Amino acid sequence: MAFCANCGAETTGSFCPKCGAPAGSTGAGQPIGTGPGVGATAAGGLTENTASALCYLFGLVTGIVFLLIAPYNQNKTIRFHAFQAIFLHVGVIICFIGMGFLGFITHGLSFILYPLLSLGAFLLWLYMMWTAYNNKKVVLPIIGPLAEGQA
Repeated sequence: MAFCANCGAETTGSFCPKCGAPAGSTGAGQPIGTGPGVGATAAGGLTENTASALCYLFGLVTGIVFLLIAPYNQNKTIRFHAFQAIFLHVGVIICFIGMGFLGFITHGLSFILYPLLSLGAFLLWLYMMWTAYNNKKVVLPIIGPLAEGQA
């Protein structure tokens, strides 16, 4: 049993008997699920590309959240981005810890490298969110294959 997306009346043929809109379309005459920026909608309401981008928002936290929430943890693409976000955040934390030990040994070198590492991590974070939102799959060199294996 199909219902009209425009007025909600029951449709049996190609057009709604009440308002005349084509079956399977919105009131604007455009098929449902088409248009700019529309991806596959998961059961929770977020599109796949939005959920994938949000996996990177707070790194570990949002990656784990999207692995725990029911409609998103069954989607292979969202799981990949969640695992890659987790591994990326852990890798950045390890780099910052290593930079702290390097700073303990040589103060001058870490004074220069620490801001560069921070800027690089920030730019990579923005790039990963942007590509995930645009439905592009970027597999990072070391952690990407690990994330693909987990997804």
